[in-house]
Amino acid sequence: MQKENGDADRPADPGLFPSGEARMSSHDPGKCSVDFPVSVVLPAGGTGERTGLQTPKQFCTFLNRPLISYTIQAFERVSWIQSIVVVVAKESTELMTDIVQRFQHKRIRVVQGGSTRHRSIFNGVRALGEGGDGAPRVKPKVVIIHDAVRPFVEEDFLYKIATAAKEHGAAGAIRPLVSTVIATTAEGYLDHSLERARYRASEMPQGFTYDVICRAYERCSESDFEFGTECLHLALQYCGTNAKLIEGPPTLWKVTYKRDLAAAESIIKETLSRSACAITGGSAQAAVLADALQKTMGALDVELDVIPDMMGDNARYLLKGWNFIQVSVSRRCLSEVRATVSALEAANRALLYPVVVVWVHLNGSDGPSLGGGTATAEPAAIMDLASAAKLRNILLYGVQLHRSEEADHWERSVLRMAEITSVLIRERSPALVGQLLQA
Repeated sequence: MQKENGDADRPADPGLFPSGEARMSSHDPGKCSVDFPVSVVLPAGGTGERTGLQTPKQFCTFLNRPLISYTIQAFERVSWIQSIVVVVAKESTELMTDIVQRFQHKRIRVVQGGSTRHRSIFNGVRALGEGGDGAPRVKPKVVIIHDAVRPFVEEDFLYKIATAAKEHGAAGAIRPLVSTVIATTAEGYLDHSLERARYRASEMPQGFTYDVICRAYERCSESDFEFGTECLHLALQYCGTNAKLIEGPPTLWKVTYKRDLAAAESIIKETLSRSACAITGGSAQAAVLADALQKTMGALDVELDVIPDMMGDNARYLLKGWNFIQVSVSRRCLSEVRATVSALEAANRALLYPVVVVWVHLNGSDGPSLGGGTATAEPAAIMDLASAAKLRNILLYGVQLHRSEEADHWERSVLRMAEITSVLIRERSPALVGQLLQA
C-alpha cells in the first residue's frame, strides 16, 4: 500500500470553472495541438487516510461516479494525449479495471504501484516504455504526471505544461501560498518563518521529457524513493534539469479531506446546472410558457434555450446538454417526455454525468390535473418511467403548473416553477426522481 506524504498548501477556495459547460464536455477540436507524443501517468495508490474514510478517496463516489473517473475524463477528452497509465495498489487493480470498463474509458492502462509515491510513479513511467507483455514500445516525448485526486485540469493548461516540458526538459504548476510557512524547534517553539512572497506551492500537473524523468528515477537514492515527494526536484538533482514553473489556475486543488469530496461534487453540480434546454413539442401554448420560463430562469443564472423538438440541427443538444425541460400542454404529454428520455438513452451521454429531465405540465389547457381523471398520464406511469430512466443515470422529475387568467397569479406561478426547476437541476437529487411537484 502506498504511503501518503504531506501535500503543499492549496487555495482554501477551489474556485469555479471560468467557462461553465465547456468544462464538462469535449474541447473544440484543434483548440490546442502538439506535434509530439504525450502520455500521462496518474498515481492513484494512496490510502486516503486524511479523509477519515475506509475507501481511498480516489475511489469515493459522487454523482454515481468515482473521483478517479472524473480525473481520467479530464485527460481522455484531450485528443493529443495518446495514452494514460493509472497506477494503483495491488489490491485495487481489479476495482480500477472495472471502473475503466464500466465508464468506457479509452487509452487506459492499469499498472500496479509501489510502496511509496515515487516508486508508483516510476512504475508508471516504465510502463510507458513497454507493452503489456513487457516488450518495448514507442516511448512518448513528454510524460505528464498528475494526481488522480485532482479532477479539475484543463486542456489549455496541459498544453502549456507539455510544450514547456518539451522545451526545457521539465515543467510544473505552481500556486501562491495562502499561509505563511514556519519552522519549529524540537521543543515545539518557533524557529523561523519564510517570506511568503518568495515561495510558491508546487502543484500538479508536472511534465517531463521521457528521458529526463526516467533517468532521474534510475539515478535517485533509496531515501528519495522512500521519503521524497517532488518529481521536479529529482529532475534537477539527478539530471541538472531546471524546471520551467508556470502559474496555474485555482482549479488545480487536490481532494485531500472528506470536505473536499463535497466541494468537488458541488463544483460539478454547479457547472452542470448553468444551462438547460426547453422542448415545446411545437405547441404555441408550450412556447409561450417556455419563453416566460426562459426570462425567469435567466434571473436565476440558468441559461435556457427553447426549441420545438430535437430533430435536425436541434439534435446537437443531445450531445452537449445535461438538463432538459419538456413542456407539455396536451393529453399526449407522457409520450412526449418518454420520447425525450428515449433520445437521451440513445445518445448515451448519461454514462458520465446524470442527465436531468424536468417534465413541466401546463394544467388547465385541455383536461383535469394529474391524478384527477384519465385525461392525462397517471402519476404511477410517470414514476415507472422515472424508475426505468434512473437505471440509465437519467433523473426525471415532474412539475405541474396550473393555468391562471390573472396576470399576477400567473407570474408568481411561473416564478415558483422556475425556482423549483432550477433547484432540481442544481441538486440532482435521486430522492425526488419520479415525484410530481406543484408550482
